[in-house]
Amino acid sequence: MYEETLLRAILSMTARQAFSEDKVLQIVAPKSPGETQIAAYNLCDGTRLQGEIAKELKLDPSNFSKTVARWVEAGIVVKLGDKNESKPLHIYPLTKERMK
Repeated sequence: MYEETLLRAILSMTARQAFSEDKVLQIVAPKSPGETQIAAYNLCDGTRLQGEIAKELKLDPSNFSKTVARWVEAGIVVKLGDKNESKPLHIYPLTKERMK
């Protein structure tokens, strides 16, 4: 568990150098205010299946799948696990101030 925490911290620190919070926000929610998109992105913490996130936020699973694919392509989310059981992991969560 310690190694996983350390690796997540390294990912977050490295990602913050490559992607500013403004840039991540622009990718996550290109249309203001995008509160649901930001909430979905923040739930991509590597502990939930993609379908669980969509269900929790009452999102269309197909549309959310496309959104996650866009985030993966942009480099702000990686998928952990195999294709059918993947858990999306964001590079770092967006802060509450960004949700306003």
